[in-house]
Amino acid sequence: MELTLNSSSSMIKRKDAKSSRNQENSSSMSFAKTRPPTYQFQAKSSVKEMTFTHEKTYKPESETTERWEKLHVLSYPHPKNDSSVPVFVMLPLDTVTMSGHLNKPRAMNASLMALKGAGVEGVMVDAWWGLVEKDGPMKYNWDGYAELIQMVQRHGLKLQVVMSFHQCGGNVGDSCSIPLPPWVLEEISKNPELVYTDKSGRRNPEYISLGCDSVPVLRGRTPIQVYSDFMRSFRERFDNYIGGVIAEIQVGMGPCGELRYPSYPESNGTWRFPGIGEFQCYDKYMKSSLQAYAESIGKTNWGTSGPHDAGEYKNLPEDTEFFRRDGTWNSEYGKFFMEWYSGKLLEHGDKLLSSAKAIFQGSGAKLSGKVAGIHWHYNTRSHAAELTAGYYNTRNHDGYLPIAKMFNKHGVVLNFTCMEMKDGEQPEHANCSPEGLVKQVQNATRQAGTELAGENALERYDSSAFGQVVATNRSDSGNGLTAFTYLRMNKRLFEGQNWQQLVEFVKNMKEGGHGRRLSEEDTTGSDLYVGFVGSKISETVEDAVLV
Repeated sequence: MELTLNSSSSMIKRKDAKSSRNQENSSSMSFAKTRPPTYQFQAKSSVKEMTFTHEKTYKPESETTERWEKLHVLSYPHPKNDSSVPVFVMLPLDTVTMSGHLNKPRAMNASLMALKGAGVEGVMVDAWWGLVEKDGPMKYNWDGYAELIQMVQRHGLKLQVVMSFHQCGGNVGDSCSIPLPPWVLEEISKNPELVYTDKSGRRNPEYISLGCDSVPVLRGRTPIQVYSDFMRSFRERFDNYIGGVIAEIQVGMGPCGELRYPSYPESNGTWRFPGIGEFQCYDKYMKSSLQAYAESIGKTNWGTSGPHDAGEYKNLPEDTEFFRRDGTWNSEYGKFFMEWYSGKLLEHGDKLLSSAKAIFQGSGAKLSGKVAGIHWHYNTRSHAAELTAGYYNTRNHDGYLPIAKMFNKHGVVLNFTCMEMKDGEQPEHANCSPEGLVKQVQNATRQAGTELAGENALERYDSSAFGQVVATNRSDSGNGLTAFTYLRMNKRLFEGQNWQQLVEFVKNMKEGGHGRRLSEEDTTGSDLYVGFVGSKISETVEDAVLV
């Protein structure tokens, strides 16, 4: 993708030509801690013409960043008793190219300038396992991310970095394809049991099965060791910036970076909303674990396979014996299976977060992990879609409190999705309740003493979605948010009304939801404005386009 500023309506004048040339050659620069140039920004619209001068006073990290010797100190100012919520924006999935370079650096520079002007705290980027370690085991290439970190630092923004150990492609919003590292795919081709498998034998290459977490199946290393070495390499490469410009490290723990099983894959039409999905426990490592668990409680015959009556990906709960109103899910066997299936997921998260905590101890950066907002069939007794994903959440069993407690054990922020959704927007036959689900997670994190952050599940630009996030944060029913990450920076975000809504949303979140109410309709035309910088400056941008 390419981001361009429309030359007929806006331009960026750099007062320091030498600094401009240096920026274009950022890939060959060291992390220079020099004062960035002064910008003069001009923008025209059909209605008005304004000039914006932004004098940056960003200081070197050594002068501004306190090096806390305590894990998980929030690098952006947001104490728990403060209602202000910093907003981050996710960068495109292909921010770093397959060749390991920053994608369209000039376009990225313009985008970051606009985001800074809009008042956002920072941006989020995926550090793809399939890109960084693609040349062979423990051969890491962080160059593209070094370029990005330098650019983000220059604009005075913060960075959330996701340790993305999953494949990009095949899920909602995936706009490019980034498979697992080639050498890992070679091992999978030799041993297909390394990836999640459903009852029909269908393999899923999105993520290594957690069943082999502790087995040295990746050329002498276990998957947990491989993930840990990756994170350790990141810490060593960027140690001087973690806790400063790198404010948060999110640990990917499954498909889409979420702590879950890949129970609803969209690739090749395997699953379609609002299908219940399928259990992913049929590779030999998961089956071996199930058998051992069954034998440990004297139920050997329960360990031969997963439920035989759980239906298929696109079924509804009442189509199956397992998930129907009074189905097998509520039997002794159903409880046995779900305790094992969800327990394995918790164990996987515990191992990864324990490793991440040890690696990033004392860095000053936040650690976080993501939990999926599976809101369909939430209003049924069995919560079928949540069960197949590994969340043992039913009418009579809280599936999120154990997760929240595990996160709190390691001092990790729980990042939850679908914050923008309303119950009334969902199709009736899907029995959705995103609002009920979010409230449950808010209550679980409050009870566990775990910090809660959020993001939107789908690309939304309307005031209703933004307003729902603000209302969720203000709610007294559970935890407020410590941060919110908006999905995602792309062409549509920079369109007039969409951008205006984002700027107003950022302002509302900074004010704890007490700012001017977001309008319910688009009534102000299409001129694009960027909100305040500090409390004094406003900036007008006509057209920023991602191609």
